[in-house]
Amino acid sequence: MFDLQVTEVRFFTPDIFELSLERGGYSFVPGECAVLFDETGDSRPYSIASGTEEPVLRFLLRRFSGGALSNWLAERTVGESVRVSPSFGEFRTADATGPVVFVATGVGISPFLSALRSRTFTPDSVHCLYGVRCLDDVVTVPTLRNRVDLRLAVSREEAEDHFCGRVTHLLETLELPENADVYLCGCDEMIGDAFDLLRARGVDPARIHTEVFFNSDKK
Repeated sequence: MFDLQVTEVRFFTPDIFELSLERGGYSFVPGECAVLFDETGDSRPYSIASGTEEPVLRFLLRRFSGGALSNWLAERTVGESVRVSPSFGEFRTADATGPVVFVATGVGISPFLSALRSRTFTPDSVHCLYGVRCLDDVVTVPTLRNRVDLRLAVSREEAEDHFCGRVTHLLETLELPENADVYLCGCDEMIGDAFDLLRARGVDPARIHTEVFFNSDKK
């Protein structure tokens, strides 16, 4: 286990924030997760959002009303410590060798940010479909737009110049690159629907990679 000091807590919206920790000797591969613990031992895995060469360890988080762990993390101040497990997981974006399609909802964009910040891919090989409730929920757009073909799907408001609807409906319109690896990260409902859609379009299941954030686990 690692006890890492908080260097910044940055809020993008009242409920979406980025927790940055002093990295020290912590190592990880883009796409991996780590378990964060509060002072009582309550814990939950979160995807790492930082690049492998950055001096800090970043986590993009959503706080929930009544969620003890997410609220505790949101209330940390600079200099306090957070206990972090070693990194783990099989959602390793660095394993892709050809074109890549990212499909994410909400803070499920985290592992994709880690891959882009680690400069794992060349810009012309990456498409990113990013589903949010409203435009205010969109985070770190410059990082995404400067590196990939970024397309937003906004589900709960009209948004000029963006697709209005669920990200799975946007996925239906995408001309998939041949032999693309598709990475799905976000809520369980989106991943189930997207997986079924991709299989119906003939995508090899070995090229569909998933990381599920279950809606029922609102810590």
